[in-house]
Amino acid sequence: MADGRAKYELVDIDLTGEGAVARAFENQVAYCRAANAPITARIVAAVAELLDSDEPGALLDRIRKWQGAPLADALPLRIAGGIHSLWLSGAQPELGAIYRDPNPTREAHDDVGLVRDAIAAHEAPLMAWLAGPPQTNEAGRSVNFMAAMLWLADKGLPPRFECLEIGSSAGINLMMDRCAYDLGGTRAGADRPVMTFAPEWKGAPPPQVDIEIASLKGCDVAPVDLTDPAQALRLKAYIWPEHTVRFDRMEAAIAAAKDQAPDIVRMNAADFVEAELAKPQAEGTTRVLMHSIVWQYVPKDQQARVTSAMEAAGERATEDKALAWVSVEADRTVHRHALKVRYWPGGDDETLLAWSHPHGADIEWLE
Repeated sequence: MADGRAKYELVDIDLTGEGAVARAFENQVAYCRAANAPITARIVAAVAELLDSDEPGALLDRIRKWQGAPLADALPLRIAGGIHSLWLSGAQPELGAIYRDPNPTREAHDDVGLVRDAIAAHEAPLMAWLAGPPQTNEAGRSVNFMAAMLWLADKGLPPRFECLEIGSSAGINLMMDRCAYDLGGTRAGADRPVMTFAPEWKGAPPPQVDIEIASLKGCDVAPVDLTDPAQALRLKAYIWPEHTVRFDRMEAAIAAAKDQAPDIVRMNAADFVEAELAKPQAEGTTRVLMHSIVWQYVPKDQQARVTSAMEAAGERATEDKALAWVSVEADRTVHRHALKVRYWPGGDDETLLAWSHPHGADIEWLE
């Protein structure tokens, strides 16, 4: 895939059929470059070159013949994560020519040859990386949740939050009450934090109000145990290698999980939301559903059930028992992520609060 071909444009995330795989890889290359991830872009581009060639192999053929929607399934990132794991584990040290490149925007190495050799040497373990969606748990995304809760409290909702997260992965964002935040000068969070976040902020800061996180509970269809080194390695493999601060955050999250594990259950999103919304809610609280870079992986029937359950609960919400829905999901028209909020009573219409970097590095506040 030549540089000139990696032009970012809107692609139907549910696109299938002829040409869908090539479009997904091309789109992912441009997306990574826009998000300052040139090394990951090089890996994805190299795989794309192999797919476009007559290079044989079971792994490449499986990708070429992908039956689902490759972009919605994050197919390029599945194989990129697997290749990164080979480098992190030391199984394919030759990949250092890409991962260690001090000037990764300059394609000085034979990326295609290096990736071809890695696939040939480790085809069987790489196959396993295609079996499920990426695990991209990232603590930095919690800056969006904190900013949204400050905004909700300023709108008059009870400032005591019961937080429910779907697609929690390892539950890193379920430990956000142990973190501190500087959001454009607005400060919130723990006094003695395990992690501190100060994203580059554009626009006015969110309101400075006092809030309390009363509880944090999440679900995932395949929860990750941060205290298991093998599972932690899988999470690290999905971290874009250019973003070194994320590895530091992961180590901090592992240490925090060993101190006190996050509250996460093995359930699908719809079952979890329906069950939690059916439970009694304490007076003087806002129950908030939150998720980040998850919705595209939730099956359409479950999306409908979650939406129905939230809207039904919204009709029952009161000023003393409020409800909110906070999401941080990709908008591929701008290759950024949209922080959106709905709340009940009073704010049934969705509000776009901010544009966010996919890992919380910067926020453009719109309110």
